[in-house]
Amino acid sequence: MLSKGVTLRGLEVFEALAATGSVAQAAASTGLSQPAVSQQLRNLETALATDLIDHGKRPMRLTPAGHSFLARAEAALSQLRLAQSELTVMDLAHLSALSIGVIDDFENDLTPRLVTILADSLTRCKFTLATAPSHEILQAITDKRLHMAISASDGTMRDAVLEYPLARDPFILVTPKGRAKSDELLASLKSLPFLRYEREQLISRQIEAHLARQKLDLADRFEIGSHLALMAMVARGIGWAVTTPLGFMRAGRFHDEVDAYPLPFSPFSRTISLYASADWAGNVPTDVATTMRRLIQTHMIDPALGHLPWLAGELRLLDG
Repeated sequence: MLSKGVTLRGLEVFEALAATGSVAQAAASTGLSQPAVSQQLRNLETALATDLIDHGKRPMRLTPAGHSFLARAEAALSQLRLAQSELTVMDLAHLSALSIGVIDDFENDLTPRLVTILADSLTRCKFTLATAPSHEILQAITDKRLHMAISASDGTMRDAVLEYPLARDPFILVTPKGRAKSDELLASLKSLPFLRYEREQLISRQIEAHLARQKLDLADRFEIGSHLALMAMVARGIGWAVTTPLGFMRAGRFHDEVDAYPLPFSPFSRTISLYASADWAGNVPTDVATTMRRLIQTHMIDPALGHLPWLAGELRLLDG
């Protein structure tokens, strides 16, 4: 039996504090006030009768007991989040057909789980799922070739299409391991070329528009259509790039060979949204959006904040 005072919220707060070392950042990532974060931690430490964090250090550091407890707490939270996301059952049995397109950023982790969840409910339904870059997914929903689409938003209002925002995905800078100085990023990267996404892609157009707003004129040498190929080139020391945390997490095989930083110029972000034909308004798109938010939180945002804790409050879910 759990000691009184060991709560799910307390474990989530402790996890956030361990990742960020800051009450302010933990508050931003959990949606609580700073006093509430401090109170949750005090309650947890009282219940366990031990200090989990060295309160005399800034940023906060875990005590030996805290390190031991964190491993167990993270494992428990991971299993709870997985159960919550994968046991979501939607009422889709009445559908005769459903076609959905999903941005290829999600094909490693989220799309297989979403398909499994949908399959549990689509008992008598012709089901089609496509994965593609955002610009292709958005064109398909515009042309009414899809009932629903999960994609980066391009900010365009479409006739007879509803948009349900899912997550904020801020842009970050990635460099070869050890090749940049965090206090003078752009200056330290002058000897390396900028690696662009292929210009037809929505992410490329968003990055190029922002670079133009910052009056940054970068040499036009590399233009890469594959995200994993681009990240492989960064890992090999060929150049540096601007991407997003969701893109960074998709390239997990290269994490040991790259560094990620906040942008050294004005920050900006993209929005990941679910689009649905207006005649699908009602429970179906809202249920799918709710399921996707849970999956994104569990399988993308939480792991990303573990790697890049400085993203707390920036990489986050959005309410519809």
